[in-house]
Amino acid sequence: QVQLVESGGGLVQAGGSLRLSCAASGSIFSINAMGWYRQAPGNKRELVASITSGGSTNYADSVKGRFTISRDNAENTMYLQMNSLKPEDTAVYYCNAGIRPHAVPGYTYNYWGQGTQVTVSS
Repeated sequence: QVQLVESGGGLVQAGGSLRLSCAASGSIFSINAMGWYRQAPGNKRELVASITSGGSTNYADSVKGRFTISRDNAENTMYLQMNSLKPEDTAVYYCNAGIRPHAVPGYTYNYWGQGTQVTVSS
């Protein structure tokens, strides 16, 4: 059973920093692209940042220059370093990954984590 587990959310004051982690576990053959999404109350889920297996990154305009996405392929883990946080960054942050399980390595399945709350106070 493949799963993604996020950690690192919490409450922080505006201007502060948090580091989110997303650990993939289970019988994994390989992981393709990974990404962080967020959803604030009343809003659609939106892409925050993504990273390919080769390390190419992409960011939403709203977080460019403040957030940094990275991954450790050996540990099947992805990170999101969030600096200069703003109240508008408050949301539930979700980890997403395209994973090829050992059982069916020819197919890529889309997995989501359970989400971690990030709250930025003004």
